[in-house]
Amino acid sequence: MKSIYHPASERGHVNFDWLDSHHSFSFGHWYDPTRIHFGALRVLNDDIVSSGGGFGTHPHDNMEIVSIPLSGALAHKDSMGTDGIIQTGDVQIMSAGTGIRHSEFNASKTGSVNFLQVWVFPKKKNIKPRYEQKTFEEAGRLNQWQVVVSPDEKDGGVWINQDARFALAKLEAGKKLTYHPAFSDNGIYIFLIEGAAEAGGQALQKKDAVGLSGAKEYNIAAKENAFLLLIEVPMNFQ
Repeated sequence: MKSIYHPASERGHVNFDWLDSHHSFSFGHWYDPTRIHFGALRVLNDDIVSSGGGFGTHPHDNMEIVSIPLSGALAHKDSMGTDGIIQTGDVQIMSAGTGIRHSEFNASKTGSVNFLQVWVFPKKKNIKPRYEQKTFEEAGRLNQWQVVVSPDEKDGGVWINQDARFALAKLEAGKKLTYHPAFSDNGIYIFLIEGAAEAGGQALQKKDAVGLSGAKEYNIAAKENAFLLLIEVPMNFQ
């Protein structure tokens, strides 16, 4: 099994008046040649946007873009006609395909919004742009995997144009989970949102991450109450 450890303290960081953002992979003005991507996973940004702040209309193409609010709510508009709010508990995906334009703003005038934005390279390029959003109950991830993104409708997640899956789990202290990749030769990237855990023999604290590949199953143990995001992606992506 191969392993790569990304401690929270080594993430890229930018802090503007309205945005406090940490980057797990090279993004914007922050560049680390050792952190370009993990397989098909290209971006994992941990963004805190203050009230009234946000990202103005900007373009994307040929990228699968997933947004997961951790607290607060995000207002979204795009060139496909979507105009709505992404609440905590929701997961949103856009397949940018041939090209879209969109904006994201904090939906609150008083509090901040904290959300994860994840970019995955697509399986097929230049598809028709699409949007999907779904609400997931917190109880569905207690001491078990809750698949929230998948190309297989039977998994119950939002659809992604890639052989990739995202799963959330909230583990009570002392609990363990095993993850079996849905696709052969895929690796997993575990981002610890809260708490303390161990994955693949690597101790993790809040906002640490570890990329694991080369195994048929992966074991995760909570050292204290832990909330984590697991991202399964192809490793042989070109």
